Amino acid sequence: MLSTILQVLLGLGFMMFGFMKFGSAQMIEGFKHYGYSAGFRIFTGVTELAAAVLLIAGIWNDTLAALGGLIIVGTMIGAILTHIKIKDTVKNMMMPIILLFLGFAVLLLNFGALSV
Repeated sequence: MLSTILQVLLGLGFMMFGFMKFGSAQMIEGFKHYGYSAGFRIFTGVTELAAAVLLIAGIWNDTLAALGGLIIVGTMIGAILTHIKIKDTVKNMMMPIILLFLGFAVLLLNFGALSV
């Protein structure tokens, strides 16, 4: 039950975050500030959308949930490293840190499905 709640929350959130990468002025400026190309911004959006779909589909399939959690963990590690690279404050890193832990929780809660 806990995993399902996390999957729905993360799935909806990453659906929104993913779509924002395609045209939100805030995201366009943010990725320029981080020193990343438009292509990488689009790639990140597609990756986040894939994670969202896997998490939602994972409500019925634990393997998909675990894979979605794994993608979120990887994406959030990248986000945290980006904040470290630009010498950002810990306050600005809190959202990716929280999302990292939530993604890791989904991964752990569904990890047994990966070893089948």
